[in-house]
Amino acid sequence: MTQPMRDAPRRPIVDGTGQRVLFGLTIAETIEFETLDKPDAPLGPGLRFDQNKPGQRWLELYAKHERAWRNWMADTRAGREVPLVLN
Repeated sequence: MTQPMRDAPRRPIVDGTGQRVLFGLTIAETIEFETLDKPDAPLGPGLRFDQNKPGQRWLELYAKHERAWRNWMADTRAGREVPLVLN
């Protein structure tokens, strides 16, 4: 994965309950990610998101989202029929 950037692509999907979620993330993780993704999001007492140094949790969620997307794309390109499973 390349260095995540604030303007990196997001790939939302609609899950089985009609909720918009980011590919590979749960609803709760999507909400958490989007909260952390706000430029003025507090990261703890007195801490704010620095766009040059993303918070650790933001990086974890972004990496999970990106991994799921890349794996799905690789499976799709390989011609495999893989059901979409959000975990």
